[in-house]
Amino acid sequence: MSSKSKSIAYEEVEKSKKFKALISNKKRFMIPMTIFFLLFYFALPILTSYTKVLNNPAIGPISWAWVFAFGQFVMTWVLCIIYSRKAKQFDRQIEEIKSEVGA
Repeated sequence: MSSKSKSIAYEEVEKSKKFKALISNKKRFMIPMTIFFLLFYFALPILTSYTKVLNNPAIGPISWAWVFAFGQFVMTWVLCIIYSRKAKQFDRQIEEIKSEVGA
């Protein structure tokens, strides 16, 4: 049983303008989002450990620390939704690259 497999010139794909544009777009999106996530995530333990700024009441007996902590859950879901939508654009770019390579 013989199966012919098409070899892909990965070095050519890597050098193509569309692939470089894909990597550039992903970096422009992922790096700021990652920095934002890490800053927002680590702000809670840092602010609660070294300051008293989040100890003030926000809503009745609920302090700003609890509001901030809840905000982290919201932030995680929002970032997931944003990434899911952006990933569709990346997938379209990938399909274009794959169709070029297959041509």
